[in-house]
Amino acid sequence: MRKAGNQIIFKTERLVVRPYTMDDMDNFFRLNGDKEVMRYIRPAQTLEQSKEFLQKIINAYTERPGMGRWGMYSTANGEFLGSFAVIPVEHTDMLQVGYALLKGNWGMGYATESLKGGIEYVFGPLGLSSIAAITYPENIPSQKVLLKNGFVFDKTFTEEGKELHIYMLYKPA
Repeated sequence: MRKAGNQIIFKTERLVVRPYTMDDMDNFFRLNGDKEVMRYIRPAQTLEQSKEFLQKIINAYTERPGMGRWGMYSTANGEFLGSFAVIPVEHTDMLQVGYALLKGNWGMGYATESLKGGIEYVFGPLGLSSIAAITYPENIPSQKVLLKNGFVFDKTFTEEGKELHIYMLYKPA
C-alpha cells in the first residue's frame, strides 16, 4: 500500500499524502530550495542537493515501509501543496511527524489538516502508541498547530548546537 507514487499514504477532506516519485522533482525543489520555507527545518537546498535528497527519500520507502517523507497534494485539483513526514527521531527509538508547506499555502489550515490525518495514520495503520514532533523554540505557528492537535510540550534539548523543543502525543487508551 505504501510504495508507488500513485498510492496513497492517507487522505483528508482537502489533502492526499502520497510517496514522491522523481516526477515530483520540480515541486520538491520549489519546497526544499526555499529559504523561508526551510527556515525551521534544514538549510535550503540547491537543485542538485534536492535531486540527491529526493532519490534518497524514494530509496528509503523500501527500507522503512510505512515511514518516510511524502508529497502533500490538493484533492480538488492535484496541486502540490507541501510535504508530510513520519520519520525517526535521531538517536532515539521514537518516530516524529513533520510538515512543510509552500508559502502560498500558509495560513489555510493545511498544516492542521495534514497533522490530523497523520495522527490517524500513525495511531491506526502504523499502530504506534505515541508520536513526537520537534520545533525550534521560535516557530510559534507550528507549535500552535501541534497544541491544537493535542500534542503537549515535553522538553527542550540541544542537537548539533541548536536548541529544539519536543512535543509528544500519546494514543488515547
